[in-house]
Amino acid sequence: MNLADLNSLEERIDLLTKTVEPFTDRASKYDKDATFPFENFQDLKSIGYPGLTIPKKYGGSGISLYEMLRYQEIIGKADGSTALSIGWHMGIMKHLGEHDIWDSETYKTIASDVTKNGALLNNAASEPATGSPTRGGKPETIAKQVTEGWVINGRKIFTTLSPILDYFVVSATIDGTDQAGNFLIRSGADGVKVEETWDSIAMRGTGSHDLILENVHVGKADLVEHISPGKKNAAGWLLHIPACYLGIARAAQEYAVKFAASYSPNSIQGTISDLPNVKQKLGEMELKMLESRYFLYGAAKKWDEADEDYRQTMGPELGAAKLSVVNKSIEVVDLAMRIVGARSLSEKNPLQRYYRDVRAGLHNPPMDDMTIMQLAGISVTKYN
Repeated sequence: MNLADLNSLEERIDLLTKTVEPFTDRASKYDKDATFPFENFQDLKSIGYPGLTIPKKYGGSGISLYEMLRYQEIIGKADGSTALSIGWHMGIMKHLGEHDIWDSETYKTIASDVTKNGALLNNAASEPATGSPTRGGKPETIAKQVTEGWVINGRKIFTTLSPILDYFVVSATIDGTDQAGNFLIRSGADGVKVEETWDSIAMRGTGSHDLILENVHVGKADLVEHISPGKKNAAGWLLHIPACYLGIARAAQEYAVKFAASYSPNSIQGTISDLPNVKQKLGEMELKMLESRYFLYGAAKKWDEADEDYRQTMGPELGAAKLSVVNKSIEVVDLAMRIVGARSLSEKNPLQRYYRDVRAGLHNPPMDDMTIMQLAGISVTKYN
């Protein structure tokens, strides 16, 4: 069954929830071995998930941001690594298609590959010397113009989804100029190599290895976008990041609640869920989850209903939603571990994986310090 053939959000949620159930059981193995969850992506492709965010005029389902985030949270609850990874593809394809950023024929070709074959795409922007591209560093990857197109050389780090990507969107400085651009590179092109360097203790199944580009030849049309490093417009699609971590928090909350309702040490009558100190933590978790869901989905609905001019004023609000949801998700996981106690540190216990994975959100864009500085600027302007 394909998600695109279903008529309602509820039906799609039901199918997706059933599809991702095995992800939970597989997660510990992929985490322990630091291997890529190919099975999970085959399951997502089997129901047409990668094409949902592509606009209808290009053959996709054109789902809203709100709907995308609902799905990403569900996947995040099953496996954070898979959710964060597929979220980049989903968000980028949505953003590119809705804003006609690329030449329409180029996007149409990629969109067709996604909807028909489940092809996957992600940006390759971070570099050892520049760090996160949101900080404004100039790419050290170089694109040199030649008669038939471009020759690209460089190294990218944190290239999430690299073991399974069909397309890399690589940022590079144009040789001899101060300009930079995004170049579309096929995974099978000569000179494209993935070096397995991903050794993080968090999100171990994202396959965020290094991408090596050695004299990679691309056509003239593969310069798909001119970019200004550090200059970023408001991007609602980046809310896929907090949606993922909210899903992880949901998984931790569910585990802790079930544990509390079933654990009955012989020192008490009933279960620990009846103890005031445990009830306090359960209530605090629920409050943080409610606050997070209202903030995240409220921002998404606001984005969906706004025109483009208003959307471009939402940057600080989107950043605040990410900051708040991720930090509250970390607090929820911490509370869950306090309820479960020392058992939560067992290698066999999923809470220790949730603890490691959820902290990765602090290092996804936008960074907390940048968001706080933006909000400070708004408050000064508002009250002066």
